Amino acid sequence: MRIVFIGPPGAGKGTQAEKIIAKYATAHLSTGDMLRAARDAKTEVGIKAEKYMSSGQLVPDDILIAMISERLQQADCQAGYLLDGFPRTIAQAEALDKMLEQNNTPLDVVLELQVPEDELFKRLAGRGRADDKPEVIRERLAAYTNQTSPLLKYYGGKGLLKSVNGLGSVEEIFAQIETILDRYK
Repeated sequence: MRIVFIGPPGAGKGTQAEKIIAKYATAHLSTGDMLRAARDAKTEVGIKAEKYMSSGQLVPDDILIAMISERLQQADCQAGYLLDGFPRTIAQAEALDKMLEQNNTPLDVVLELQVPEDELFKRLAGRGRADDKPEVIRERLAAYTNQTSPLLKYYGGKGLLKSVNGLGSVEEIFAQIETILDRYK
């Protein structure tokens, strides 16, 4: 099963991703984790990415796409994967589609975890992390909305988008996800 997982900061994506990976035995591909691992392993992609990461810049698409392409070739991805944090833009989504098309391995589903902004704000403000100040939270949520709304239209137009209500208990939310994913087993 090949899944893209989309959700705003504070939606509970990390918690649900763990449950998806455990139940469906898919590889978890978090671009943040992958970038850090590539940097620490001093791979070619990691060395290139480090130049941007160390200065707080976004890693360019060509580097991210090369990293994803490399990672998708690994054995643990053959049974399926959950892409978390990628794609973030239409250009990245198109590059991913092209890469998957070349390998004849299209996406099965794009899961969107929906949580109202006021609830996200409460969750993020309650975490007490240094980057969870109100003005920073507003910026992160605005950036997510601006980047992601085009992606939702893009994948919706392809018939891949499935939305899940991110309010409720962890188990209630996961039950909705299972209902969707069980169709693709």
